[in-house]
Parts: sequence; C-alpha cells; structure tokens
Amino acid sequence: MGYARVLSVGLLGLTGRLIEIEADLSAGLPGMIVSGLPDAAVNESRERIRAAVINSGLPWPNRRITVNLLPASVPKHGSLFDLGVAAAVLCAAGAVPVDRLHDVALIGELGLDGRVRQVRGVLPAVLAAGRSGVHRVLVPAGNGREAALVPDTVVQTVDTLAMLLAHLRGETELPGPAADDDATASAASADLVDVVGQERGRRAIEIAAAGGHNVALFGPPGAGKTMLAERLPGVLPSLSDEQALEVTAVHSVVGALPGSAGLLRQPPYQAPHHTSTPAAIVGGGSGLPRPGAISLAHHGVLFLDEAPEYRPGVLNALREPLENGEIRLARASGSVCFPARFQLVLAANPCPCGERGGDCLCSPLVRRRYLGRLSGPLLDRVDLQLDLLPVRSAHLLVEGQAPEDSATVAARVRQARDSAAVRWSGGAGPLNATIPGRMLRSGRWRLPRTVSVLAERLVDSGALSARGYDRVLRIAWTVADLAGRSRPDAGDVAEAIELRTRTTP
Repeated sequence: MGYARVLSVGLLGLTGRLIEIEADLSAGLPGMIVSGLPDAAVNESRERIRAAVINSGLPWPNRRITVNLLPASVPKHGSLFDLGVAAAVLCAAGAVPVDRLHDVALIGELGLDGRVRQVRGVLPAVLAAGRSGVHRVLVPAGNGREAALVPDTVVQTVDTLAMLLAHLRGETELPGPAADDDATASAASADLVDVVGQERGRRAIEIAAAGGHNVALFGPPGAGKTMLAERLPGVLPSLSDEQALEVTAVHSVVGALPGSAGLLRQPPYQAPHHTSTPAAIVGGGSGLPRPGAISLAHHGVLFLDEAPEYRPGVLNALREPLENGEIRLARASGSVCFPARFQLVLAANPCPCGERGGDCLCSPLVRRRYLGRLSGPLLDRVDLQLDLLPVRSAHLLVEGQAPEDSATVAARVRQARDSAAVRWSGGAGPLNATIPGRMLRSGRWRLPRTVSVLAERLVDSGALSARGYDRVLRIAWTVADLAGRSRPDAGDVAEAIELRTRTTP
C-alpha cells in the first residue's frame, strides 16, 4: 500500500483555492476512482493520465487507485489538476520521491503523449496559491510568463511529464519562465485626430474619460458615433498595477490573453455584436458560468452599437453591474462573482431606417417605439446623453489646424483625474462618477444654491429624477476638473444639464 499528497489550485470563477490531491494505492481490482466533486473533465483525466505515464516510460500501477481532491465539498472543474494527479499517483506507487513537492503547487493538463499543455486561468490560480502561503508553482511552459506576473512567487515550467519525473528524482532542475519584456502595450488605439466636425461628441468623450461617466450617442448613420466610441480607450489613463492584474486575470480565465502574456496595461475595449446572447454579454453558459463581455471590459469600455437592436433582456441585465461594478451569477452547482466595472457607450440611430432628413419615412410612433427599446431605468444610469448632427462638407474639407489628437486630450484627462483623486481621498481615489450622491449634497462639497439652482428647478418640475440630479452634480465636478477649477460654477452645472438631458437649460 502507498499514499502521497501533492498540492494544486482549483478555480471557481476568478476565485482560486488551494486543493490537496491525495492518492492511495491498495490491493484490489485494478482501476482508478476520483472523488471530491470532480466534473467531467476531471473524471476523464483518468485515461489521459494513464496514457501519459505509460508514454513517458513508466509502468502504470496495477493496483486499486483512489484519488481524492480536498476539500471534498468544493466542486472541481477543468483539466489543470492532471499534472498533480499524475505526480500523486506515481509518488504513492514509489516510482518517484515526493520530497521535492513539499509546498509546491502543480498546475497543468496532460496530453496522451506526456506533454504538459497550457491551461486557462493560471494567473488567478497562482495568485490564490500565493495567498494560501504556497510560493512555488510548477506550470506548463506555455503559461510560464503569465504565472511570472505574480510577485513573490517562484515559477518553474514543465514541458513533459518525463521532465517532471526527472526533476523529482534529482536528475535535473526545472527552468524558469522564458525571458520576456514586460509586454504591457496593446495595439495602438484609434486617434481622436481622425474625428472632425463633432466638437460636442469630442467634448463628451473627454468628459466621460475624465470622470468615468457612461455615454449614449444618438445620431444618423455616419455622424461619428462609432468613431468616438472607439477612441475613448485611447484617452483613458493606463491601468494601475492592481487594475492590470484584475483585467489580466479575467482574460486569463477566458483564454483571451495575447501571446506575449504580459500584463494588460491598456483599458480593454469590447464591442459585441447586437445578436449576442445574455450569456455572451453578462457571462454564464452551461455548467460553471464564464465571464462575459462586461467582465472582459472591466476597467475599460463596453460599446453597444445599434443599441436598440439588442435583446431587451441583454440591455436590462446591464443595470445591476452598472451600479455595483460586478456581476454575480448563480447556478445549481454554485455561484460565481466576476468584476464588471466598465464604462458603457451606447450608440443608436434616431429611427429603424436610419435615413437622413427627408428620406426617412418612419412615423413619430415608430421612432418612439424604436428608441423606447432603451428602457428608462437603463438610460437613467447613463450620465452623458447627446444628439450628434451630421457632419458638413465644410468640416471635412477645411484646411488649417488639425483637431487635437488623443495624446493631448489624454493629458488633460490625467490632470482632471489627479485633481479628483486628491479631492476625494488624498491619493488614488474614486472617480467622480462613483462618488455617492449623499456626499455631493451635504457637507463641504455641497454647491451653493446660486450654482445648483437650475438643476434644482428641473427636479421640482419632474424633468430630472433624484438619480439624475446626482449625476448632474458628478458631471459638473468633472467639467470643473477639466477646466482646472476647484469647484463647479453655474456654467459647469448648465453644461452638465445639457449633456444629461439633451436640452439647453
């Protein structure tokens, strides 16, 4: 009889947990049983591991093998336990010593030929191992640079099961991850210098970037709605270390990391098609839920073009994440929580046909029904709402000074965000769009009535909701930050009302 125990990491959504893999060999009918709430991928590992061991030059133990994954009450998903299970079985059989696996987490999928294949979710798995006190991990070579992003962790890579067995016998040392520059840059963002004749739209994008506000753009085809949305990530500041780890972890779980496997420093941009399902947008799927577009857009931009064409259920599902910054998905097998703090950009034509001027044959009722697909509760959570007019030939053909580029606007955005951070917390604080309304309506941050009187009148007349009033205040603070003022004035509030209500106060 033989017994061995090794460590691995299991993932439930983005939450990792240290898993103990026990292997016990006893007399009885040869076979292998896996216990501890394994899913189909874990159960199927029995044949993968057996073939990998034989093809690596070792005999498969002709014993009754019991593998237990602890804690037994936590569901186990995926193929990342293969390497740990194989090591536990061989150590229990006495084929290799277990001494060199003390306080080491093993992560990897095995092929039938013994190769160790890369898996999804290595970054959050290694983070979880470190939080549990395990600071040495063995991962597939293809995941080495991704695992090395976690600080204070020793990462060693394994190409084949035979390579791991030689290491356990003391015959060789495992290499670290391949050297790589900090591949933090993504593809170049589209530049605002390409947008001409849409000063109101450019202004709205700058305010949205400075304060973290959501935007809705209404206008005919060709007015520049998509161009403006695509250029919002280019004026957002680069992600901090903490934000970059969060964003990279989400992309790791989905398997969407670029080949460089560096930290994703640029704010992500997601533009799903209007035929996308609720699971594709907010997350879900059969079995264990997976992140959707709103989580892939975490700390970035989610752009919904032709927003009225999306299913009502998809649009309404955005309401809670817009308020909470996360999405919690409950299934019979458990619930998972994914981060979803994104900036929403909606774009919509004024009517279904999208024709210009006198060519449109849509009746007022058809127009109202079309835009009515964007529910009031959803639009109430969108701070900036503006109508874009068609671009005139004079804007396209004018010669002279070019519009400001994204770098110039991004510099103003950074200064505005720094001002807000110092004001709200004295450091890297929250954005204006996330400041509680109670805080803006009381105490030292309450604006004088001479400044806020226009907004108060709109609330009294019913033209502005209580939530809308708070959002007007947030926009006004962002406008003041961009102008370098310490507090908003009446003009800032008037501009905020215009951007919120699509009307001139």
